[in-house]
Amino acid sequence: MTKEYIHTDKAPAAIGAYSQAVKFENIVYLSGQIPLDPIKMTLISENIDDQIKQVFINLSSVLEASGSSLKNILKLNVYLTNLENFSKVNEHMDKIFDKPYPARAAIGINELPKGALIEIDAIAVVK
Repeated sequence: MTKEYIHTDKAPAAIGAYSQAVKFENIVYLSGQIPLDPIKMTLISENIDDQIKQVFINLSSVLEASGSSLKNILKLNVYLTNLENFSKVNEHMDKIFDKPYPARAAIGINELPKGALIEIDAIAVVK
């Protein structure tokens, strides 16, 4: 039983004391991703749709580095500063995932790092 710490330059670098993801056997535990441009390390936009897209791009990059993909996500935790944006998250997820969808929790939160409107973490399998 070994664990592997995942890092890719295609996703934002950690802005604290954590890894982008940790793989243990065939499960990948992803740290939360916010909508940062991985090169500039700044928010890509103030628009919630743009932010949701970027979060999934960032998650996808970390999953790819671990040998997995968005299609292999088992569980998502979605953190939103405004729960009125929850329907937009559903719209994006409907385009990304096939049914049956991954398990998910949605949490309303007062503030996120760098002023982001959304953060998502995930657990995925490596097939």
